[in-house]
Amino acid sequence: MPQRLIKTNVAGSRAVAGALAALREKLGIAADFPAEAAADAERAAARWKGDPDFRARFVDRCDIPFVTVDPAGSLDLDQAFFIEREGDGYLLRYAVSAVGTFIEPGGPLDGETHRRGQTFYGPDGSIPLHPEVLSHGAASLLPGEGRPAYLWYHHLDAAGELTWTWVELAAVRSVAKLSYDQVQSALDGGPPLPPEVKEDQVALLAEVGLKRQILEASRGGISLALPAQAVEPDNGGYRLSYRTMTRVEEWNAQLSLVTGIAAARLMGDANVGILRTMPPAERRDVERLRSVARALGLTWPEGVSYPYFVRGISAHSSAGAAFLNEAVSLFRGAGYRALPAGGGGGENRGEARHRGETVLDHAALATRYAHVTAPLRRLADRYALETCRCICTGDDLPAWVREGLGKLPEEMAASAKIAGQYERGALDAVEALVLAGREGEAFDGVVVDVLRRRGKPAAGEDARGVGKVMIREPAVQATIVGDPLVRGERVSAVLHKADVATSTVEFRLLGGPGPSSDEGAAPPSRKAPNAAGF
Repeated sequence: MPQRLIKTNVAGSRAVAGALAALREKLGIAADFPAEAAADAERAAARWKGDPDFRARFVDRCDIPFVTVDPAGSLDLDQAFFIEREGDGYLLRYAVSAVGTFIEPGGPLDGETHRRGQTFYGPDGSIPLHPEVLSHGAASLLPGEGRPAYLWYHHLDAAGELTWTWVELAAVRSVAKLSYDQVQSALDGGPPLPPEVKEDQVALLAEVGLKRQILEASRGGISLALPAQAVEPDNGGYRLSYRTMTRVEEWNAQLSLVTGIAAARLMGDANVGILRTMPPAERRDVERLRSVARALGLTWPEGVSYPYFVRGISAHSSAGAAFLNEAVSLFRGAGYRALPAGGGGGENRGEARHRGETVLDHAALATRYAHVTAPLRRLADRYALETCRCICTGDDLPAWVREGLGKLPEEMAASAKIAGQYERGALDAVEALVLAGREGEAFDGVVVDVLRRRGKPAAGEDARGVGKVMIREPAVQATIVGDPLVRGERVSAVLHKADVATSTVEFRLLGGPGPSSDEGAAPPSRKAPNAAGF
């Protein structure tokens, strides 16, 4: 599931900083690692340079000029790539951090990463899955340094379709740390990339990325190009703005997606591993999203499917960006499914040839899929990577993988629940910040959900309706109280409350005072998706 990113300088708002700190404490999200886990990470990081037996596990592939492409300033670099032509197709070499090789099964750091499950992202920064000595150091694919990696070899045909894949443990070296904007600028005729980067890499990234996008569309899949939201000072208050994804980001994401598809085929054929799953969207959620489109002034014709419509939405407008951020609501129910260890099936394990099957475990991507490309940020990837390596080489699964696979779906679900609560709470606080001081002002919006309708009230309950309203400008979604509330109907909503300290935003339907939602039944919180990624 794509992650909704919100950036803000909380130094400008003590209330937001306080709300986020209180939220982290409530959810048990600790920034600091226990002393034993931190010491474990320090010892592990030293092994890469100081333990020749450890380094001997990795085939030397440092001659391949890999590059990383990430947001500017990122230091937790999970992936690097190098693409070359192979006949009328392509060979994509894709290196993924082998952070799991640093972690002693059953040790203090292993236990702490299981407790966390993933990196938690908020407006004021991230709470990492691993200590920075690993995630920003020995296990990060930073340039100019040999690093341990799971190296994938993806053979693609002329259309970009995956025909064969293989993975091994290797020492790799990135020659350049590039940013999305830097590569996009070079592609658009701006300053050239560093001379260490082979000049055909940008063109090949564009070729492969575009062909993979076409294949995704042809099978009915969709991956959202989510814009990042930013909160910026504005005339004594704050406003929401959006940074849209570049084409380079979308193409780079396709390299990750093809790796996840390849991993799922490997594990599916061998009947061992862990898959990422997502059920089809419920009709109610699709209809709710239609109401959001209407609220934002976007025309979604009847009979046009969600995947077809969303591909035509540009994140370069505020309405389009807001719609794409709300579209993640269709990605509820994402989870993991462990495959039983010790299974057979498929072709020879040592050859691991995989061609073309389509198994709809993941409704959004319309294919079988697995998480393997972000082990610095997700626990499940560590297990899936080692499983895929063993399938390719014919090695037996290590005990820590065999014994841990069955527990992962529950562990990741618990972590995703915390991440979702943190994301929702952070979003509520930021939207309260944007609207603070505008109480009493009327806004145009559309009711996108009705959570409690008028009717005969239960004992002690007010009969007024409670729902969700999407405000067009600024593009926020919040509780609305009033009567009547009809989903899809345009309304004039008066801001009643915008309290940053309690992360509360509430509107009232113009034309009647309506009770405050905290005077009757508590309003349901926004059902934002978790932040675990696709």
